[in-house]
Amino acid sequence: MTPIARLAYRPLLALSLLAAAPAFAQSDALEQWGIDAGALLGDSRQMLLRAPDASVDGLFQAIHAGAQSPQDARVMCELFDPDAERSVDGYNEIASQLSQSSRVRFANAVADFFVASAQNPPQPYDPALAMQALKAAGVRAAIVNDGFLAGLNGSDHPARCRSVGALLDALQTRPLTERASVMRLLLSQGLDYLAVAGAAR
Repeated sequence: MTPIARLAYRPLLALSLLAAAPAFAQSDALEQWGIDAGALLGDSRQMLLRAPDASVDGLFQAIHAGAQSPQDARVMCELFDPDAERSVDGYNEIASQLSQSSRVRFANAVADFFVASAQNPPQPYDPALAMQALKAAGVRAAIVNDGFLAGLNGSDHPARCRSVGALLDALQTRPLTERASVMRLLLSQGLDYLAVAGAAR
């Protein structure tokens, strides 16, 4: 295996090991590392509440960077669908469809997110403030991107992904704590297209 191939393989291996958490939990190996195995096996929304802002923002940065590529953007934007699978297996499936550089970046961020969420108590989070920040980002994106709202609310997948990318661009300029708050909202509920559209009218 070449050095580059090994680099791309390691993050996916890390996610595969996390997916095998039930076996680790039986041997208490995860607990010995300070990791709550129950958290890894629990509701992904609860994991979002436990992960520190820096780890959640690491996910944002990986997704935002990958969204700069049209090919990877089509994969990344599926994370924000309301019915997206955001378990370890779901994230691993997303990673497997990305280009090499995006795959390495995303898988590393996801592995860090899962481990951090299993090592920390619930973090402060206000869904109402997160929604306000999301709507404000939607307004900023709509102002500078023609067709933003039509793409966001329409059924055309490539157009919707471009609008998601514009929304991520608008969030990129905001403080880390705000980005993390919005990411918790987006990755727990999916993107509420109508709420963003209503704020931008």
